[in-house]
Amino acid sequence: MKVIATLIVAGAFCPVVLAAQTRTFTRSDTPLSDALRQVVARESKNLVSAADELPADKYSYRPTPAQMTFGQLIAHVTQTNAALGSGIAGSTPDAAQYPRLAPSALQTLAGTDPKPALVEAVTQSFAYCTAALANVDDSKIGDEAVIFGRHTGLSRAAAMVEIAADWADHYSTAASYLRLNGLLPPSAKPQAAH
Repeated sequence: MKVIATLIVAGAFCPVVLAAQTRTFTRSDTPLSDALRQVVARESKNLVSAADELPADKYSYRPTPAQMTFGQLIAHVTQTNAALGSGIAGSTPDAAQYPRLAPSALQTLAGTDPKPALVEAVTQSFAYCTAALANVDDSKIGDEAVIFGRHTGLSRAAAMVEIAADWADHYSTAASYLRLNGLLPPSAKPQAAH
């Protein structure tokens, strides 16, 4: 009798559980591209805020000699965003709109540049990625990601997975550097009540 009662109660909740699942997942013709757009929205806020949070005099900080300085990390994020973003989108950043992403600017970008220049560069790199990814769909994810005219042998899908993994890795590193300097990472700060 207890088994039958348990099954009846469980059966009564199945439509509620299924309805909740249906509401949280919507089918899309571009699931990979849509997922990447969600990731860039989150990670751009986190990484740009982290770059802004650390004081300028700490941009040369590195926990160990083998690690990048914080400034080098921000320069690396900028360069990776421009490279992988262009490979995914199939177009290079417009130098007039994103002057910090012009090939000559990217080649000379260094972790020793002043904080305002690095924050501006990483901000532009995420603005470029966000704009470039807005028009990407899954129809060409098997195509090669050509980065600044160079053939990579890497598919656009692989570049999409790589850039998302890089953002997570780089934010984890930035968050650690912030904590080691007594600062809360952006994602750890209390959210304002609405």
